[in-house]
Amino acid sequence: MKTNSLTRMVAVAAATLLLLAACGSDDDSSSGSSSAAATTAAPATTEAAMNMTPGDGVDVVAGRASWSTGYVQAEIFTALLRELGYTVSESADMELGPQNAFMAMAEGDMDFWANSWMPGHQSWLNGEMTDGSLVGDHVTVIGEEMIAGGLQGFLIEKGFADEYGVYTLEDLDNNADAIAAYDATDANPGNGMVDIMGCPEDWTCDNIINSMLKGGGYKNLVQVKAGYDPMWAQATDMVNEGLPVVAYTWTPSAYITTIRPGDNSYWIGMDYILDDSNPNDQDGGEAWDQRPGSAAIGEDMCPARNAEGLCPIGWAAADIQAAANNDFLAANPAAEELFKQIVLSVMDVSVANVAQAAGADPKDLATDWIADNRDKVDPWLEAARSAG
Repeated sequence: MKTNSLTRMVAVAAATLLLLAACGSDDDSSSGSSSAAATTAAPATTEAAMNMTPGDGVDVVAGRASWSTGYVQAEIFTALLRELGYTVSESADMELGPQNAFMAMAEGDMDFWANSWMPGHQSWLNGEMTDGSLVGDHVTVIGEEMIAGGLQGFLIEKGFADEYGVYTLEDLDNNADAIAAYDATDANPGNGMVDIMGCPEDWTCDNIINSMLKGGGYKNLVQVKAGYDPMWAQATDMVNEGLPVVAYTWTPSAYITTIRPGDNSYWIGMDYILDDSNPNDQDGGEAWDQRPGSAAIGEDMCPARNAEGLCPIGWAAADIQAAANNDFLAANPAAEELFKQIVLSVMDVSVANVAQAAGADPKDLATDWIADNRDKVDPWLEAARSAG
């Protein structure tokens, strides 16, 4: 038990250090300012106001993303809606990828979720429905849950990167010796290609990665798609064995506690930054623009540097936000206001993700987070009650 506890503490510390280096205090400052604004704007709390339940008699269908790092946010939103009196379904009953989630919200089969990644998911809002309207005519992305909270990119095994001097995808694509060494142990050995561990078929990031590979003119790199968690487990095992790996990941997550930038991996850079040219001519591909594609990540975690001295990570930091059906929002001003109020710390969600990966229940983690953050939560609820 002591060993497990120590391992978990080290993992949390690694995630914390990465987030501090990569994101600075942006999420904490935005959280603090939003919370302060909410506190200032909210009327004085009375016992009657505390007991108001504007959601009485209203059934709400919640959903959640098909990636496990979004579960805790879904449970926080659900629990707070229930405090307002809403009868909310289990988000696990509507676990969907983004294309299906936005369509379900547009069609009224799902009222909300907390797992939009913008601008990447904008392509699904631009999708056309059978009546000729757009999904975005029926669904609104709302609030500031974690603005610029979704740091994302590719990690490369450190020993391999140092041995061959490959710190960008361009370095790798143009190094025949590195390609041969990588290809010997990757997902499809002997095919002469570098198999990058990417995303499952319905996550949108798989489309973005393919657009990057096409737009950047990479000749020797290809994406492998599979179930993310087993793929990541395989990547972790390979890195621990000192085998070459390039794999997509993101924060907030527990994934960066097993393949750790600056320790056993680096964020790999990209000279090419995907713009709105839609190189694969995919529906909605214009919305996958990743400019500026750079991040303030330390050189020990990302040896590649651009002209501004930043890591040319190739991805924009995503805004993680709620989205909801417009009719639901119009009929439920208390819920709409709550969605606008909720601001989460990337650090808190990362720590919760580490605990979840160690076996904790997302519901329990959400309950504990709410209990520990009543000073933030109560003004959100108060503002929602006032709106409802």
